[in-house]
Amino acid sequence: MPVAAVIDYQLTSGHSDWPRLRDSAQWADSSGFGAIWVVDHLAGSSMGGKQAYEAFTWLGAMAAVTDRIELGSLVTNLWNRSIGTSIVGAATVAEISQRRFWFGVGAGTSPSSSFAWEQHAVNAPIEPSMERRHDRVLELLDLSSRMWGETSVEFPTFMTPRHIPRRIVGVNSVRLSKIAALKADGINVAWSHPRRDEFLAACREQSPASDFEWTTYVPYDPALRDEEHPTRQEMSSRGITRVILLESGVPHVT
Repeated sequence: MPVAAVIDYQLTSGHSDWPRLRDSAQWADSSGFGAIWVVDHLAGSSMGGKQAYEAFTWLGAMAAVTDRIELGSLVTNLWNRSIGTSIVGAATVAEISQRRFWFGVGAGTSPSSSFAWEQHAVNAPIEPSMERRHDRVLELLDLSSRMWGETSVEFPTFMTPRHIPRRIVGVNSVRLSKIAALKADGINVAWSHPRRDEFLAACREQSPASDFEWTTYVPYDPALRDEEHPTRQEMSSRGITRVILLESGVPHVT
């Protein structure tokens, strides 16, 4: 059944200093977007830029300079930090902002990917096995459920935010799509991915919860804010509930 999607904004830090990023966050806050999402890279050139802000630090700063808009990561690379550190980072942003945090998580890159060089440069771990990378997503989902559970006594004094983050799995395989349906709160797939419909179908076959979020991202195009746009109509027919407009260049301020 067609649905009315929320429109979100995603930006990268590679082309701008903090004042510009701050102004862009405030512009998005006042322009009706549902959420601001950030990328999680260690170096700017991975996204065509000259620098990269650490994702959770940047999100905390944006939480302090915005009022309404929700915040998100798309995606948190689960090999840039321990999974426990990533969970605490997401909880901290949620608690600082007192808004919903969209905790997008990804399995990380392969050693041969064009993104792998930044991990190699700082001697960060890169798991060669795709299955093991997918297992790490599963580990994070299980651990965050335990840490944020209402009756959890395993993790005394760990941060449990008032607004529990929604965990969105960025998928590039059928297995991750199924993991998202069974363990997470939503899925994210690139709208341009040639196997997009296969991933969405694999997820739907697992009968996820009724409040499951079906999200996609596309390059920034203001025309896509119009729900009558043909691409928006196609997204609606696929059950997409959130559309993330990715600005990979200099972020907007007006």
